[in-house]
Amino acid sequence: MQTIDLQDTGLRSLNQMLHDQAETTNQTVWEIDNPKGAHAIACGLDAPIEVVVKGSTGYYCAGMNKEATVRIKGSAGPGVAENMMSGSVIIDGDASQYAGATGHGGLLVIKGNASSRCGISMKGIDIVVHGNIGHMSAFMAQSGNLVVCGDAGEALGDSLYEARLFVRGSVKSLGADCVEKEMRPEHLEILRDLLERGECNAKAEEFRRYGSARKLYNFNIDNAY
Repeated sequence: MQTIDLQDTGLRSLNQMLHDQAETTNQTVWEIDNPKGAHAIACGLDAPIEVVVKGSTGYYCAGMNKEATVRIKGSAGPGVAENMMSGSVIIDGDASQYAGATGHGGLLVIKGNASSRCGISMKGIDIVVHGNIGHMSAFMAQSGNLVVCGDAGEALGDSLYEARLFVRGSVKSLGADCVEKEMRPEHLEILRDLLERGECNAKAEEFRRYGSARKLYNFNIDNAY
């Protein structure tokens, strides 16, 4: 394990070492001390390495992640795992706004609560939140899965496309074109796998499924008046 003190090394040098690791070292496990809320920690990783951040982070931690596993032993600021392609990001605490935004793949696990716009415009990412999520989550979500073990705020799934939303608790309100849907056996199978990979012991049978009513796909002349 390679241990880096961010206070001594500096953010730019740290990220450069993580990007260059395949060429400069055979270290595959990295531990980052003293993050102190710094922004853009471990961004743009594209190798199957493991990075453990021992503390809370600022904006865009693990953004654009590809293949790597990033675990944050604290809470994360806005935009964590933004535009993630693959790999996994696990947050032991809470996440601020738009966690997992525009994510194309991979797994984001938030063991606390997530703020507003969690999973906004998600494009294939899987997100598992152990706690609650805020308003406008999964806005314009295109594909992927959002699992919420707690409650969801206002306008859940507003204008979404084909993403699947699973919520165990209450939903304050549904957004435009988002409706509750039947939970079929294939959805229970998908959900069980997500809960297992998301390190969550909730039961799939306790959740409800939400998705698109598909009424916004085509132009309707009645809506023009």
